[in-house]
Amino acid sequence: MYSATFIFDKKQFNEAFYALDNAIAEAARQTSGYLGEESWENPSSGLIANTYYWKTMDGLQALMQHPKHLEAKAAQANWLNGYQVIISEVLRTYGDGKINHPTSSSSPSKG
Repeated sequence: MYSATFIFDKKQFNEAFYALDNAIAEAARQTSGYLGEESWENPSSGLIANTYYWKTMDGLQALMQHPKHLEAKAAQANWLNGYQVIISEVLRTYGDGKINHPTSSSSPSKG
């Protein structure tokens, strides 16, 4: 399983940002092996993190090459003060099963 976490410091969002953000999220959901996503905001830093999960690297790579993703990457300075992307291979996930999480049903190994 793989994840891509997009961490960013927002500058100013407008209608164009929201339209492009929604288009990218929909594109991610349509890629092969898509498992789910989640978003977090750090109240102390103001940073936002969006994490997407896939069964294989193929879906992640498809999203990275999607025209809407490439458009957003080229225009990111219009809306962001900075960003960081973390691509990870998920080695293990586990929990008590009481919360619904994108990795719950496709864990490489639980423990």
